[in-house]
Amino acid sequence: MSHSPPPLRHPVPTHPAYIPEPPSAPASPDGYQRFSSSSSPSSPPQHAYHVPAYSQFPQQPTHAPAPAIPQPDFAAWGMNDATAQFGMQLGQSAVAAGHDYVQRNFGTFFPSTSLKHHFNVSNSYVINKLRLVLFPWLQKPSSWRRRVCRSESGQTAEWASPREDINSPDLYIPSMALVTYILLCALYAGISKQFHTKILGEALSRGLAVLILDFAFVKLGCYFLNVSDSGSVIDIVAYGGYKFVGVIFVLIPSFLIRAPLINTILFIYAFLANAFFLLRSLRSVVLPDASAQLVSSPNPTSTATVPPAARRRRVIFLFLEAISQFLYMGVLVRI
Repeated sequence: MSHSPPPLRHPVPTHPAYIPEPPSAPASPDGYQRFSSSSSPSSPPQHAYHVPAYSQFPQQPTHAPAPAIPQPDFAAWGMNDATAQFGMQLGQSAVAAGHDYVQRNFGTFFPSTSLKHHFNVSNSYVINKLRLVLFPWLQKPSSWRRRVCRSESGQTAEWASPREDINSPDLYIPSMALVTYILLCALYAGISKQFHTKILGEALSRGLAVLILDFAFVKLGCYFLNVSDSGSVIDIVAYGGYKFVGVIFVLIPSFLIRAPLINTILFIYAFLANAFFLLRSLRSVVLPDASAQLVSSPNPTSTATVPPAARRRRVIFLFLEAISQFLYMGVLVRI
């Protein structure tokens, strides 16, 4: 008789089961809080609360403060605030000192207010001025006087701006004419297949050299003739720069017509026109009339107080200045 084996039984633990409490987990992204299993009997009961995810950061209707201006982080460059502030103050002092030095030494020659005055032009002024430079004999002799107007304060008198007076010298036409002359020199070299970048520098140097020589001749003549007020530096430079208009008048047809006779006739005409224009224009500088005494600049000598001998020498000087334009323009047209 066979005996069946005894039934198998699982071992029964003699100690109570202890399941460790897992660490509290943050809220899941779907907004539900995880709960752990029940704690051991020996530990105090812990209660878990369900906190939605969106309630962790309550939104309040508050206004965002204005962003503050970021200050440079001088510590990142190895400097403290005191050294940085000292360096900034030193730099500002150096810039102010340099500006004062320029105004003190060069402001009398090229004041900023005078430059603005000489660039105050209009389209009608440019057209009429070009006509006056190329055809100066079309204007009546009594129409060459410069206009005098009162300043904004009304206490002093000053020359009218080029926009208001066609006889007033400007710097817009001479500067544009100089640039056009340089471009024409480059164009002529390109047509001749001899263009090089140095052509631009040579043309600029030639034009500036002519302007400097002309300016030095006028200033020295006024000095030796004892002209008390020889006009401002910018006025004389502007008058000397109008010769580039006549030079352009000669160069442009020479590109189209290869006729030496016609080019010579055009050159003689441009020279005579520029010489006559300077005779009329520089008269207000060398032989100023009574209206110039109203200007707030140093009082010029009137023609009524100039002795006849001195007046004769000044007229001769004007003719020499006009004749010298033949040499200056002859150098400029030979490109």
